[in-house]
Amino acid sequence: MPLDDTRHAGDVPGGRVSADDFLREDVPRTVGPGTVILLNGTSSSGKSSIAKALLPLLAETYFHMPVDAFHAMRVDRGIADEDLQAEIDRTSKGFHRAVAGMAAAGNNLVVDYPLSRRWRLLDCLDLLDSRRVMLVKVYCPRAELVRRETERGDRTPGLAAAQYPVVHAHGVHDITVDTGRESPRQCAERIARRLSGGLPRPTAFERLAAALPSRVTG
Repeated sequence: MPLDDTRHAGDVPGGRVSADDFLREDVPRTVGPGTVILLNGTSSSGKSSIAKALLPLLAETYFHMPVDAFHAMRVDRGIADEDLQAEIDRTSKGFHRAVAGMAAAGNNLVVDYPLSRRWRLLDCLDLLDSRRVMLVKVYCPRAELVRRETERGDRTPGLAAAQYPVVHAHGVHDITVDTGRESPRQCAERIARRLSGGLPRPTAFERLAAALPSRVTG
């Protein structure tokens, strides 16, 4: 059933939202923050494929929030080389806050995003509830990354190899999956099984937050 302003999951099937519902001014209460499953891996490592396989395996409703979807919103216009990194950084910073906002409103998320720059990790540590984040190491051998990158043809050549030594440099994750050895479905099943027992205590984000310096974000 499509979800929109006139028909939603809380309605009696086939019913309509009343005029009184439109006039309500009280903001719906949030019971608690949502869970964030953060798939951290290089470009072409299989994060999006895992996310798509994972959603139907989870007991609760989850949204898939890929950073690529945010880049796709940008106008299709060339960006000068000297301006490109600043553009990417602004998008990444906004993406972090969109993820944090969705989670703070009680939404569960599967986020596929490479923590390939240290500031990204530090910013996410400051913004997200570290008790509600499962950090997944999505590993893929370098040779296989290069093969996939060449085959797909829609990534900057050498991007995966450049991210390879840094994306997992912080070391700590809650679970590791290897897309060079396992299919997206197998990786997703392992993640779902791990989550079914509850988030670990402390989570990788809690351990990283305790070990790394906090940053004031704006």
